Amino acid sequence: MTFYQELQLNQTNSKAVIKNADGMKEKMKHTAIYLFKIVLTVAFCMAFVIGYTKLFGSENSIVGVVVLLCILTFRFADLGIKTQDAMWVFPVIFAIFAFGPRLANSGGLGREFLVNTICIMGLMLLGCHNVVMFNHCTLLLGYLLLYGYDVTGKMYLYRLAGIGLGAVLTMIVYYRNHRKQEYKRGLKQLLDEFDFSSSRTKWQLRMTLGISVVVLLTGALHCPRRMWAGIAIMSVMLPFKDEIRERVKGRIPGNIIGGVVFLMIYCLLPESLHSMIGIISGIGVGLSATYRWQVVFNSLGAMSIAVTILGLPEAIFFRIFNNVFGSVCGLVLDWFSGLAERWQTVKSY
Repeated sequence: MTFYQELQLNQTNSKAVIKNADGMKEKMKHTAIYLFKIVLTVAFCMAFVIGYTKLFGSENSIVGVVVLLCILTFRFADLGIKTQDAMWVFPVIFAIFAFGPRLANSGGLGREFLVNTICIMGLMLLGCHNVVMFNHCTLLLGYLLLYGYDVTGKMYLYRLAGIGLGAVLTMIVYYRNHRKQEYKRGLKQLLDEFDFSSSRTKWQLRMTLGISVVVLLTGALHCPRRMWAGIAIMSVMLPFKDEIRERVKGRIPGNIIGGVVFLMIYCLLPESLHSMIGIISGIGVGLSATYRWQVVFNSLGAMSIAVTILGLPEAIFFRIFNNVFGSVCGLVLDWFSGLAERWQTVKSY
């Protein structure tokens, strides 16, 4: 394996290479490459988001995060359709990013629920056909982040420009990396395969309904940072039902641990160093090979932003509450869907 190839490995595979290396010298070599990869990744991500912030304003730094997620994801993942058709799908996906969150935030809870349902279903249908690629983790996360960090007026015009640039960059990366990929399925076949009797379509509907309802309920409860609850249910509602409970076991304790760790760091670090918590979060995610520890470090980054808006106690409380609420709703929805499937089986007899 070349140096470049080793840089492309994810955390789990990199740690496997380190573990299986022969001798201390080889282990140290692969460990050094792994640490270099993390530093390089964090530096690139920071530079990219800072660049977007400089271009489109500090209120639109989240657009840089979403675009970066799309670029990094679609370097390797595809949409499961012909590349030329994917070039038509991406403008629609980024149009949903551009207009969906703003429309959802511009009215009451009823309009918000309707817009979220339509937009999330659109993203699920167009971008999440190939379930093993886990594209929903990027596309739905991107939508929810833009929904949670909404802007208006002049900043919204800058946001449209940033999302437009992001669409172009993502399409360039996607075409370069997947132009030789051959698929018989095109956009028409993708839409034709939407079938209420298929497990994939049922999962897409569960995901759409779950996120929209959780965001609606937290809105009725007047919870701040409601996108956290949506992200929580999105994260645990995997297409493979037997893994949902394992995700919940990682997400709820992970956020509780993250809240405790954040409180300790925030209180112990001088105020001038509080901005370093976000960097610690990014490095920690890079070093984490398990879902629970990824959740812990992700929560540090989320709370480091929320504490400037909500204050320390509220940031920690609502981070934990929204994640527990979203995760539990995921379990309940999974239980009801399983009950409905068993009832259908009984009726068929």
